[in-house]
Amino acid sequence: MATVPQVPEHNWRATLIRTPLGWALSLAIAALGLYLLVAHTGHVLSALPYLLLIACPLMHLFMHGGHGHSHREHDRT
Repeated sequence: MATVPQVPEHNWRATLIRTPLGWALSLAIAALGLYLLVAHTGHVLSALPYLLLIACPLMHLFMHGGHGHSHREHDRT
């Protein structure tokens, strides 16, 4: 069984994770999330249904590029 070599990702997310800035941003976001959850639990729980509703269109907008629907691939053929 032949294995396919893994191609490294060259996008801004993969690049940011490997830098100290990426680690610092991740740690800061985690700390802010923990603070919001501990200090404002009632507000977070009351906003949860609205956050779930807004997550659907946001995921569609920002994650739709991963399906291979870009116009650049279509123009090459």
